[in-house]
Amino acid sequence: MTHARGGAADRPTGPTRPDLPEGALEPAELRAGDVRPGAEEVTPVRPAPARSTGKTRPTRISGTWVAVIAGLLVLAVLLVFILQNLDPATVHFFGAEGSLPLAIAMLFSAIGGAALVALIGGARILQLRKQARRR
Repeated sequence: MTHARGGAADRPTGPTRPDLPEGALEPAELRAGDVRPGAEEVTPVRPAPARSTGKTRPTRISGTWVAVIAGLLVLAVLLVFILQNLDPATVHFFGAEGSLPLAIAMLFSAIGGAALVALIGGARILQLRKQARRR
């Protein structure tokens, strides 16, 4: 008998659907005598959502908008700080001396500190990229 598992009689010899190429197998749900639906019974299948929690993934644009809004809030607080601290202050820097509002002097020092951190961070990034290219 040829009904043993893996026998030659159990293997398909060719496609039974005309839209499949020679030697291709039909999907499992259409084999074993299943009744195929007619064209009028076919319903489109929609892909499942990316996450089942109902939340969507944040995009780059949404991240940019959050950064813009946060930046505007920081600028508003900074403006209030500057307007409340307009008292003149004498600043000495490398032998130079000048008078300017206290808040402006503090703003310049914060900008200088941020520039220094950015310079050091940029140098480290370049160092790591150079090291990664060698590998």
